[in-house]
Amino acid sequence: MTSVTLTRTAAGEYDVTNARGGVVHLSSNESTDFGPVELLLAALAGCSAVDVDLVTTRHSDPVQFEAVASGTKVTEGGNHLEDVEVTFRVRFGDGPEADRARTLIPRALKIAHERDCTVSRSLELPTPVRFIQA
Repeated sequence: MTSVTLTRTAAGEYDVTNARGGVVHLSSNESTDFGPVELLLAALAGCSAVDVDLVTTRHSDPVQFEAVASGTKVTEGGNHLEDVEVTFRVRFGDGPEADRARTLIPRALKIAHERDCTVSRSLELPTPVRFIQA
């Protein structure tokens, strides 16, 4: 079981803490802090990026590694995201190791999407969510 604990720190302000003691601040206000949907997109980009990074950097370190996650928030039928995409911008230098790393990107993306990225798999599969008052 994986879990996080959200604690209200002020009106519209929250700290999310994991079991290892890491803390992320989120806000529903118009501050520069991440909002919940942005954190969902960050989790999606991060989860898939870990897979791509692990596979490719066995051969070469990238000179650029960026994943941009985006989606359109719609309210019709209840708030949700549509047209969710993760765009990878991964560049390697020159040489045979860099060439090998480049060739692995499409396969790494496919594996992340179809099997290894828990976040994208959970978004795409019917994933029941229960809200419980304790």
